[in-house]
Amino acid sequence: MSLLSQSLLIRGGRIVTAADDYLADVFVEGERISLIGADLDVSAERTIDASGRYLLPGCIDPHTHLDMPFGGTVTIDDFESGQGSAACGGTTCHVDFCIQGKGQTFAEALGAWHAKANGKAIIDYGFHIAVTDVADEERLEELATLPEQGITSYKLFMAYKNVLQVDDETLFRAMEVAAASGALVMVHAENGDAIDVLVREALARGDIAPIHHALTRPPELEGEATNRAIQLARIAGSPLYVVHVTCREAVEPIRRARERGWNVWGETCTQYFFRSIDDLAQPGFEGAKYVYSPPARDSSNHDVLWDAVRTDALSAISTDHCAFLWDGQKTLGQDDFTKIPNGGPGLEDRLKMIHHFGVREGRISLNRMVDLLATQPAKLFGLYPRKGTIAVGADADLVVFDPQRTQTLSAATHHSKCDYNLYEGTEVVGAPEHVLLRGTVLVEDGELVAAPGTGRFVRRARFGEPLETGAAVSS
Repeated sequence: MSLLSQSLLIRGGRIVTAADDYLADVFVEGERISLIGADLDVSAERTIDASGRYLLPGCIDPHTHLDMPFGGTVTIDDFESGQGSAACGGTTCHVDFCIQGKGQTFAEALGAWHAKANGKAIIDYGFHIAVTDVADEERLEELATLPEQGITSYKLFMAYKNVLQVDDETLFRAMEVAAASGALVMVHAENGDAIDVLVREALARGDIAPIHHALTRPPELEGEATNRAIQLARIAGSPLYVVHVTCREAVEPIRRARERGWNVWGETCTQYFFRSIDDLAQPGFEGAKYVYSPPARDSSNHDVLWDAVRTDALSAISTDHCAFLWDGQKTLGQDDFTKIPNGGPGLEDRLKMIHHFGVREGRISLNRMVDLLATQPAKLFGLYPRKGTIAVGADADLVVFDPQRTQTLSAATHHSKCDYNLYEGTEVVGAPEHVLLRGTVLVEDGELVAAPGTGRFVRRARFGEPLETGAAVSS
């Protein structure tokens, strides 16, 4: 059962934000942080002893796909299982992708996605709109109105030809709309036209195994599309966010743009630090577990990505959680790699993996981890300062994190419905102990205690604007 919001004192935690690191108590009243200070003299209905623990802001995942149709099937995690998994991993808010179907209005698409979440939400959430069809001026005019509804980011695919891919005219016109409406443009940056040619050539040769998913999507095509999107956004005057960056070829144009002061940001995903093209070459059909787009690259890119997040060439780490069963969904492509549903799980493991291999192994600081997993996603996607930090007046989205708690990551124990784990058997040191959303305890001693209905839809602020503490959160 859910432990409902109450006055709560978190005593003696080591508060870590993107900028600060200090010992203090936090007093929560209702849904907000009311007081922060040493040895607070207040009475509370409940006290949590956080001594020896980190107190982190709830993590924000800006890139997830729950209950999403793809390739003739639907992702295995709906909003209940996906958000429950997120909560157990210390994520208290995410932004999911609402996919506009061909011929659909944006209102129709959003209505369908709101229905998917209705009654199932455990954590707070927002929506990006994935634009696939702006065939006329009326649709562009509708796109311009979405920020008024709290939908302040537009996603466009430069890949998945004949399915999700848009042409450069559509991309550029959406960028112009975003520049005028206060939205952030997101791109999946791969050259879908060239990939389509390479895929057809591979199939003609009889190359059908999972490894050919990666071989037909080389890093140069990610780099080309990334640079093209940056230049188009520069001309349109639109801010740009490049999702799931995997390789040096894409990092470098983003780094150059940021050094020039352009409004360009990039994210990578947890899996790209740890998985490589070699995983797709595993014997049998095991490689299908690692089929997602862009694909895992040569392992030399792991250090490239750690350097990029450390130096702010890349500004966020998401999961791109897009989970399919290996047995029964991934196996749809047993005889043709193009029919393997693209995507992998990971919502629950991001904080634990980045803490262990990033912070404990000295690649990034604790403050930078919080910045990458909470603060920058909040700032870029219109959730800050309500979320993404620990401050008086902010939502009481909090993670009591035990830096010595040991876990072995496994499909046998994770809360996703997925039948495999990308990091199966990996032992990590450091894990969430308690997780709170707006003062309500979601996770108690590592176990999910919240019921569906705790989470709410968040109307996000326009790009670059703050989400004021009085802003609307819809039930």
